[in-house]
Amino acid sequence: MDKTDKASVVIVGGAIMGSFAAWFLRREGFTGDITVVEKDPTYQFCSTALSAASIRTQFGTPVNIHMSLFGVDFFRNIKDIFGQSADIGYVEKGYLILGGPETVETRRLAVDMQKAEGADVVALSPDEIAARFPYISVEDIGIGTFGATGEGWFDAWSLLSLVRGAAKDLGVRYITGKVTGFDIVASRVSAVLLENGDRLPCDWCVMAAGPASGALTSALGQALPVTPKKRTVFSFRAPLKAGNFPMLFDSSGIWVRPEGEGFIGGIQPPADQDHDATDDFEPHHDLMEEVFWPALATRVNAMEELRLERSWAGHYEINELDHNGVIGLHDEIGNLVFSTGFSGHGVMHAPAAGRGVAELIAHGNYTSLDLTPLGYHRIRTGSPLPESIIY
Repeated sequence: MDKTDKASVVIVGGAIMGSFAAWFLRREGFTGDITVVEKDPTYQFCSTALSAASIRTQFGTPVNIHMSLFGVDFFRNIKDIFGQSADIGYVEKGYLILGGPETVETRRLAVDMQKAEGADVVALSPDEIAARFPYISVEDIGIGTFGATGEGWFDAWSLLSLVRGAAKDLGVRYITGKVTGFDIVASRVSAVLLENGDRLPCDWCVMAAGPASGALTSALGQALPVTPKKRTVFSFRAPLKAGNFPMLFDSSGIWVRPEGEGFIGGIQPPADQDHDATDDFEPHHDLMEEVFWPALATRVNAMEELRLERSWAGHYEINELDHNGVIGLHDEIGNLVFSTGFSGHGVMHAPAAGRGVAELIAHGNYTSLDLTPLGYHRIRTGSPLPESIIY
């Protein structure tokens, strides 16, 4: 491996994944040059800024649980890490994931696994759900699973601003540019090429371009089944206090949580509308009245009356193989490191992903959490590691 006092790293993508990788590289003792390339320094359309910004430990893949547990600890101690003025508005009120009677056995087994991996998750009967959350209709519910601790939401923009600023303070260089290609020499990325003609030589290249990662990886002549899929968020007011309202994942497919004095929520569009959304940020307005609102009013009767305040659309970087992130070294291009494809749970896993990327580059292997199960090998061989709990 190149000596880290002479090696250079170019990170493609300057949002949450790229910034955490850059910051953790310095934390892991990397002293070489680090350049982060971001095409839009305003972050107007980046997935981080448009995210619903939540964190949960309820996953079907153990490695995702451990990434979340690290993220929870990171968020809880944000002031110790970035200083006493640091604030990401982290709120721990839990995820409540509802399932029908046919899911009870499977969901209980999932809770047992999550507990065994260190998550603080409980299974609730319909009566227990009604007692804790009396505004929720449980007529067709067989089980609810709830993150008693270690689950909640936060301000993703504040988190990005903190880590980006801290990386800059440690000498990381951010430049504005659009990556259009790569020079490959002897099965290694020798330089990253920009639209303006600039060439950025590198000893390591980190692919952290979110929804654009699939297209950029194809420029290397390699496959990465990561595409941008549009997800609409509705912001609204309702005649219901948000006091003990959790992040609710309903069996209908909708999600909703408190945001300020109101709520935000959404639902995945039908498959025939869920196309590659490159450059498309127009919200799915029809989903509000046709799908989201009816399902919400059925589950939370008090929300039959609501006032939509605004809506926006962001992009999920969907890994179409298995809805899991792709982290680690490419199997043929020896200095290409991935941190992308998280399929909607990227912001919560950014601290763990950034630490993992930094460990690989600075030390040659993972020294804390082993992220090998999320490696590129499964893309090459078409061997999915399916994540079963996705929204």
